[in-house]
Amino acid sequence: MTDALVIVFVKNIKLGTVKTRLAKTIGDYGAFEVYSELVKITEKATLEVDVDTRIYFSNAVVDTKWPNTFKTIQNGADLGERMLNAFKDGFEAGYKRIVLIGSDLPDINSSHIKKGIDALKNNTIVFGPAEDGGYYLIGLSQLKESVFVNKPWSQSNLLEITLKELEKQQTKVGILNTLNDIDTYEDLIASDFYKSNKKLQEKIQQLND
Repeated sequence: MTDALVIVFVKNIKLGTVKTRLAKTIGDYGAFEVYSELVKITEKATLEVDVDTRIYFSNAVVDTKWPNTFKTIQNGADLGERMLNAFKDGFEAGYKRIVLIGSDLPDINSSHIKKGIDALKNNTIVFGPAEDGGYYLIGLSQLKESVFVNKPWSQSNLLEITLKELEKQQTKVGILNTLNDIDTYEDLIASDFYKSNKKLQEKIQQLND
């Protein structure tokens, strides 16, 4: 057991349930293909980090992903409660620094995760901001329940509101590089991830011809 832990939240890759905003433009099959590729990128990034990893699926454990890794199902009424419960699990298991990431970032790599873990040596909490106003990474060196309660999940002011609250509480916060996730067709076609993936381009073109 390492003293640091990486938690990954993964939506089960099921047709019609992933990347629903993107699916409005490229269809359910196209969104399914995009998300499948993004999960592969996330898996590669976490496997290159030399700390324990726990995978939390949205509704069913998939054995073929993250072999030989602790896997379970997310538990909670909303995203905040699900993340809080995952952090509680980690701290109760004895981990001292925990970072949690999603699985839909085209540019995530091991260095982002390592920087998040390192930042927790000197901060209570760390965020990796997303360009849409949320965050792609959150890390804690001690449990901070208020971060997960009564927050505008999926809104453009999520990180701003969270940081203001933490400033009032005089909590030490670290901030990582900003990354963009892929929620819309515009996000997709602007990303290097898509531009450099000819197979994915061909699949989506075939699906939408």
